[in-house]
Amino acid sequence: MRKVTQQRFGGPEVLEVVTAERPVAGPGEVLVKVAASGLNPVDAAVRSGFLPLLGEGSFTLGWDVAGVVEAVGPGAGFAVGDEVYGMPNFPGAAGGYAEYVAAPAAELAAKPAGLSFAEAAALPLAGLTAWQSLVTAAGLTAGQRVLIHRAAGGVGHLAVQIAKARGAHVIGLAGAAKHEFLRSLGADEVIDYRATDYTEVLSGLDVVLDSSAEGDRSLRVLREGGVLVSIMQHHDQELAARVRAAGRRFEGVSVQPDAAGLAGLSALVEAGRLRPHLAEVLPLAEVARAHELLDTGRTQGKIVLAV
Repeated sequence: MRKVTQQRFGGPEVLEVVTAERPVAGPGEVLVKVAASGLNPVDAAVRSGFLPLLGEGSFTLGWDVAGVVEAVGPGAGFAVGDEVYGMPNFPGAAGGYAEYVAAPAAELAAKPAGLSFAEAAALPLAGLTAWQSLVTAAGLTAGQRVLIHRAAGGVGHLAVQIAKARGAHVIGLAGAAKHEFLRSLGADEVIDYRATDYTEVLSGLDVVLDSSAEGDRSLRVLREGGVLVSIMQHHDQELAARVRAAGRRFEGVSVQPDAAGLAGLSALVEAGRLRPHLAEVLPLAEVARAHELLDTGRTQGKIVLAV
């Protein structure tokens, strides 16, 4: 089979497509013939060595996968031919940039029929991050006001839709060129962070989803008892202490495989309330180009590799 590998940390140029043995499904696992693999900012951080989750030396990136079950290991809960998607093994090695992946069946879900494989591959990591932030951690409910940083990005554009589906009043931060996109997703208010200091125009919010490492500034717009959910500063105990001292609640979120969360995402997709936006779909052979786009940090929606 073909897979992407790298022998050293570095830029997109270190990624290369090689031929390798097909993995074998072990107990509780299924072998998935991958149709598409989604990219996430963590992929670039691991590739560069900034976040060496997979160690040094040779490894294969990728966690978001969508495809068809090719073989079933003992005790696994799918059948050959089932269409599945998920984020297996995170933050361990999943090897998603490959034609085949052996993955725990418990960390996959049936692919929603209304999504293409590319769309399904765009959903798991970013979608679960948004779900675990807004639903699990913040407990967002109807009528609450929520601010979403980087609202047009991979996590952000899914968070906007999840928050709207829960009946919240959604405020999105993004550049002016992306405002119409956010309104099409259901955002009630949009703020151009380049032109407006959101801390001067917002106050009394119930929830802030901060993916920009702006915890102290975000704290200023929360009501007493409000919730600051931080993705980039999830381990910052000093920030957590400041939030608590201010009478607010701090929730640090580092995404984890989550069967119930995947089921929740699938239900929203099937109800027509959630759909990932594809910024770019590129073939596996153009993985370096895909990472060049990823490194810009400016994409609207998600980048996906067609395998």
